[in-house]
Amino acid sequence: MWELVQETVSYIKEKTNFSPEYGVILGSGLGGFTDDITIEHTLPYSEIPNFPISTVQGHKGALVFGTIGDKKVVAMQGRFHFYEGYDMKQVTFPVRVMKYLGVEKLVVSNASGGVNPNYEVGSIVIIKDHVNMMPEHPLRGKNDERFGPRFLNMSEPYSKKMMAKANSLAQSLNITVHEGIYLGLQGPTFETLAEYKMVKNIGADCVGMSTVPEVIVARHMDMECFGLSVITDMGDEENIEEVSHDEVLKAAKKAEPHVRNLIKELIKNY
Repeated sequence: MWELVQETVSYIKEKTNFSPEYGVILGSGLGGFTDDITIEHTLPYSEIPNFPISTVQGHKGALVFGTIGDKKVVAMQGRFHFYEGYDMKQVTFPVRVMKYLGVEKLVVSNASGGVNPNYEVGSIVIIKDHVNMMPEHPLRGKNDERFGPRFLNMSEPYSKKMMAKANSLAQSLNITVHEGIYLGLQGPTFETLAEYKMVKNIGADCVGMSTVPEVIVARHMDMECFGLSVITDMGDEENIEEVSHDEVLKAAKKAEPHVRNLIKELIKNY
């Protein structure tokens, strides 16, 4: 893994000569964030050695390098999911690469199903913690100490300082945000009503199929993480029949301007 990461990093550095401070992973329907970046380089995943290829509708499949204000950023247009058939090492490979390109802060966004009755479709949730119910762990197997410790402390997966900054920015931008716990499941099926109830009973506020592996690996390498979720469906009796990928993309698109604005201002001001 170490050799693969270094090979990919060398290729990207040679192509871009760019050292980003922020990494951004864009979830379903949120790919338009790259319009907020003053772009200097775009590398399709298909051209990057050792990189997987995104296969999901709404995920474009390119690394975008540029600036937001005076901050250097690399954004993933499209992420990789365990349900696509990749193993967790492949899913999180880009996060390893980001770290060795210079990234110290990672911003992750996703679309999720809400089980907290205070949420509605289009609600924006700052992720304050997560529950990992994925069937494979990204740190399973031999640990390479060059990346991070064997036993990782997960007491603060999401940076409290970044959360506090985002909350105060949201207030000044007049964007309504919630805070919540995100539960990661494998997918690709949307949850049954019984599963949504389980998510709620466990103590989570929303559920999705991504983010958790990337954050674990980022924390393994001591990167500061910030997570944002757009509620694209509500897991209850009234709404469950409406849930489809097209509906999810539609709901994410509606919330996208606020999400983009919040992420952009956080990167500029943190």
